[in-house]
Amino acid sequence: MAMHAYHLNRAEQPYQTIPFKDITLAQLEESILHALDAYTETLAAITQNADTPTFANTIEPYERSMRLLNESASTLSMLEGAASTPAVEQLGERMHPHIASVLAESIHRFPLWKRVKHVWEHKPEDLSPEQNRLLDLLVEDLRKEGCDLSATKQQQFREAKTRLAKHTGDFSRNRLHATKDFSLHLTRQNEVSGITRMHLKAAKEKARRRGIKGWIFTLDAPSYTPFMTFAHNRKLRKKLYMARHSICTVGSKYDNQPVAWQILEDRYQLARLLNYSDYASYILTERMAQTPQQVEDFLQQLIDAYLPQARREVKAVREEARADGINTLQPWDFEYYTQRLKKRLYDFESEELRPYLQYETVEKGIFNLAHRLYGISFEQVSGVQTWAEEVKVFRVVDNDDSLLGLLYIDPFPRNGKQAGAWMTNLIDEYIDTDHKQRPHVAIVMNLTPPTTDTPSLLTLSEVETFLHEFGHALHGLFANTRYATLSGTNVFWDFVELPSQFMENFSTEPQFINTIARHYQTGEQMPETLLEKVRNARQFMAAYNCIRQICFGRIDMALYHNDQPVKEDLETFEHKVLRPIQLLRHPKGCCTTLQFGHIMSGGYAAGYYSYKWAETLDADAFSLFQENGVFSAATAEKFRREILEKGGTVHPMTLYQNFRGRKPTIKALLQRDGIQPKKTIKEQLA
Repeated sequence: MAMHAYHLNRAEQPYQTIPFKDITLAQLEESILHALDAYTETLAAITQNADTPTFANTIEPYERSMRLLNESASTLSMLEGAASTPAVEQLGERMHPHIASVLAESIHRFPLWKRVKHVWEHKPEDLSPEQNRLLDLLVEDLRKEGCDLSATKQQQFREAKTRLAKHTGDFSRNRLHATKDFSLHLTRQNEVSGITRMHLKAAKEKARRRGIKGWIFTLDAPSYTPFMTFAHNRKLRKKLYMARHSICTVGSKYDNQPVAWQILEDRYQLARLLNYSDYASYILTERMAQTPQQVEDFLQQLIDAYLPQARREVKAVREEARADGINTLQPWDFEYYTQRLKKRLYDFESEELRPYLQYETVEKGIFNLAHRLYGISFEQVSGVQTWAEEVKVFRVVDNDDSLLGLLYIDPFPRNGKQAGAWMTNLIDEYIDTDHKQRPHVAIVMNLTPPTTDTPSLLTLSEVETFLHEFGHALHGLFANTRYATLSGTNVFWDFVELPSQFMENFSTEPQFINTIARHYQTGEQMPETLLEKVRNARQFMAAYNCIRQICFGRIDMALYHNDQPVKEDLETFEHKVLRPIQLLRHPKGCCTTLQFGHIMSGGYAAGYYSYKWAETLDADAFSLFQENGVFSAATAEKFRREILEKGGTVHPMTLYQNFRGRKPTIKALLQRDGIQPKKTIKEQLA
């Protein structure tokens, strides 16, 4: 089959990058269809081979068959997430169900399972550890794709997969539209009292771009969060809060409840067809946690440790609000009075840091941190096509001057861009006998943007977001594996957040923050007294924030660790699940589940606990750096060698023990958060 022009064009680009500007959506669609054809032709060739199945003639060609499709599909996903248009959405609506259908149908139509199973049952002794891992994971994946089912059940499995692809796409699009449809237009000064000058400028800039006077506030985090934190006007805080937490709820324009019910039904059916009791049991076989009970036990350990302190923290915020005559603290009051309490206790407001955290200086400082730890460097390159003008591309060079890969950074919100922050692999790393492909990875964020007369000035939380996504990027860039499917971030979901959350630990280390905290106007370093206030306030509301994350994890497990797919009203279901531990209840008409992209349309279904799991790992891992020196090159080299380079080639618990010398415990996490452990808490995760 002749290669499509789109893929030939990549060979003509600098560093063989994806030509985001040149490619049309029609070409992208054709390239996906071409990749699917190439995939099915490869499967046909493998299964029609009359020779005895071997690793070389079955496993390796199948592993390679996904490369072309992953490249095209990741291009579409990037456009959907960071440069969406109605035409892009329509392409996604057509392609994702089609891709899911073709993949599911192909592995059943061709007798691939029989050959793979033969290789596994007659495993040769000369396979490398990575090849053994690839084979074992492939066998498990094919089983979980229904390849060992009867023909009738295989058909039902394929139909469920196709429906799921459609429904998750619908959920995500509803969420995007509902978020972008809302804006709060204010015109009177008393309506914006309390909001910082910088945020007012950003809001005025939004209004100016729409050709109107006043200020525009949206549901995007850089706009929503400052309003909820600083606006004195309680009625408007309520209005914005209700708008944010009622998107996609029952009766709204983009009602996600019917879609969510379908997603839960689809996933339950997939699990039951494979004889799992529920979707969580199906998913967790390929997680560090392994079973729903281990997840529940882990979450309960954290609840036992954190809930008493969290209740005391919320009580303190209630008392702060009561001083203003507010006897019933509402969710739209919480951030406002939390910030005020923090100011009173520590003489510190997070906004005080902004003038010292200019985006460009932070970016350079994070690059320097990676250089200090790992000896790598970053060189901005021109001539590489991107999906938006503000995206920058960097050539990442290793400490031996070899190319590690390319890093794309897309830092600010814009129309057509999904909320939140994420890292993605545009092109995976792999090693062939005749070619060594280095990875192309992207960081997409929604940090505070610059205005017409002020550069982008960040909060410390936004710096942590940058460090987090940069940690994912390092995981991708350091990949050093033979097979793309085991490369970089292609690891168990409850392990993938370790490299990212690990990097957040540096945010308040004086030797790091002093390299990024320079006043954007005077160039003066952040005063030592201000940094000390930041460090003193680090444990502020740590217990509340932990329980808040556990609430999300509890919703996730309740939806997917269930003997029947949930079909009741999801707002009612959610309140029932959270009642024992929820510190602030959502008012009527609000429902997290119906806008919870991570567990509905994303990859965290039955896996949201993994953020706290990985936080436990990252605190434990960073404690070794603290023992040896937080910038210890030897410890960093060990972290790179044992964690970042290995990808999914070794079971993650083995990787972690190779790095840390033992299994992880929750001790370092409790110490970092200032929590006194109970004697009954089990420290071992496994």
